[in-house]
Amino acid sequence: MTTTGFVNNIAKITLSTPYAVGDVNAYLIKGDVLTLVDAGPLTDTAWSQLTVALASLGYSADDIEQIVLTHHHPDHAGMLQRFSDSVKIIGHKYNQYWINRDELFHRDYDRFFYRLGSESGLPQAYLSAIPKFKSPLKYMGNRSLDDAVKEGDILPGMPGWKVIETLGHAQSHLSFYRESDGVMIAGDHILVHISPNPIIEPPFEGGTERTKPLLQYNDSLKKLMNIPISYAYTGHGKEVDDVHALIPKRLAKQEERAGSVLGMLQGKQQTVFDICKRLFPSVYQKELGLTLSETIGQLDYLESIGSIRKEKQNNVYYYYA
Repeated sequence: MTTTGFVNNIAKITLSTPYAVGDVNAYLIKGDVLTLVDAGPLTDTAWSQLTVALASLGYSADDIEQIVLTHHHPDHAGMLQRFSDSVKIIGHKYNQYWINRDELFHRDYDRFFYRLGSESGLPQAYLSAIPKFKSPLKYMGNRSLDDAVKEGDILPGMPGWKVIETLGHAQSHLSFYRESDGVMIAGDHILVHISPNPIIEPPFEGGTERTKPLLQYNDSLKKLMNIPISYAYTGHGKEVDDVHALIPKRLAKQEERAGSVLGMLQGKQQTVFDICKRLFPSVYQKELGLTLSETIGQLDYLESIGSIRKEKQNNVYYYYA
């Protein structure tokens, strides 16, 4: 656990997580109300670290009046239930499905991924592992969203902080921008050392069409090029002081990855699972959900620019160059 003092009313608090991504950053912000942006995973270690960090800043958990979420992933939203019921939880409306999981959530989640897995060419042995996709949620508490915010809104109790929708890494992902000095709290949308995995999620609000998160992520990156960002606080790792220089690097890296996938498809029709095994030979079995998301993202991108096509045979999609 580390924390910085307040700089322009923002204090960074770094908490441990049980995930491979490592530590996560939360931010305490002084405004009309005391706000915590993101809350860490539901572990005793993270709660202890947060308590100590708040004390070093002169506060306790009871002083926090609202928690604003960049997105619903458990390393960012897991610890919500540890806070008093008087603390308001604010974020994108899609957070609700994940932070207040009910029977409908589990039914729709499993149904969606069984279908996606079948269409991706997963053998039966792998389809039976689909419920394990939810295993990271063991560190996610259960709490309702109190207020939903959307693109262009000003955050409640935080004058000058504007909501920017940055979908891709998650369907609930928001970034928060302070126009007075160009500071952004970017969550996992912008990270220094890695490009976030755009994760496929079920469409909980009706319909059966899945989103295409990598295409969303690229569009969300490009959107930031038109915003005068001076400094970005990130969900993991260090801050970014030149967002506009980093974005073209991320997009170029994406094209490079897609080029590798295109090469794999030359001369042979293949399923998502075929490509996934070649892209991630050492980890696809352990991280099947994440590697499938990444693979499908690359195929979505190549399809969107007309480099590949797909056809359905016996309920399985086959891709070809």
